[in-house]
Amino acid sequence: MSTVTSSTRTGAPRARLTLRQKRRLSLAVQYALFVAAVVAVALVADWQTLRQNFARTEIAAEMFPEVLTVALKNTVIYTLSGFTGGLVLGVLLALMRLSSVPPYRWLAMAYIEVFRGLPALLIFLFVGVGVPLAFPGSTIPGGTVGQVALALTLVAAAYMAETVRAGIQAVPKGQTEAARSLGMSSTWALISIVIPQAFRIIVPPLTNELVLLFKDSSLVLFLGVQLGDRELTKFGRDLASTKANITPILIAGLCYLAITIPLSYLARRLEARNAKATA
Repeated sequence: MSTVTSSTRTGAPRARLTLRQKRRLSLAVQYALFVAAVVAVALVADWQTLRQNFARTEIAAEMFPEVLTVALKNTVIYTLSGFTGGLVLGVLLALMRLSSVPPYRWLAMAYIEVFRGLPALLIFLFVGVGVPLAFPGSTIPGGTVGQVALALTLVAAAYMAETVRAGIQAVPKGQTEAARSLGMSSTWALISIVIPQAFRIIVPPLTNELVLLFKDSSLVLFLGVQLGDRELTKFGRDLASTKANITPILIAGLCYLAITIPLSYLARRLEARNAKATA
């Protein structure tokens, strides 16, 4: 009786995919799924309706140049004023947070926890409604700009304080010790040696905070601003209601992106440069 070898019974061994082939196959499947999803959306979408509601060129043309000279300008002013105030208050809070005096630390910690825990909308409502009720007859200097600057300052300072504190603690202690060995006081060493180095470290997160403030400035619409004080969101919303069309909101969104995308790219470049410098 003849015997059958194992290779004859099982046949030739099956070829296995290499790791590189598996990766290529997985990538090809993902690309295919992405293309299929895009094609499906393109076939299902009603492009004529989308154009009529989101891309009316005649309505978009009516927004210029006011959307740039009024809305965008006000948005930039609100953002920069809030960022400047938040940075100054944030540095003060960071120093209090690192202070050896317990009441300073407690006060800074309480402020940071409270204002980081509250939504920015509530802060705007507090500034617009709560402050006039708490101080009858008083007004915030600067009108709408002053109100927005105060609200954004209160919001931004809580986040910037933690960023600045982390930057100060990231500076090697040897820098302070070397300055003290040269006869500098601890305060002057902090101002002239530590804080400048800390700011080089925290520039990327501060740039990200600027982007967030640029978007948070849209909350000014809850303060009941006048026509000349409208920012991008309020401007687009009012015109969209008047025209019964979404095109003004789309244009306002594009104006936001024209500012936030370059700032986000700048933050990534700064982060990469800092990572390369510390590597």
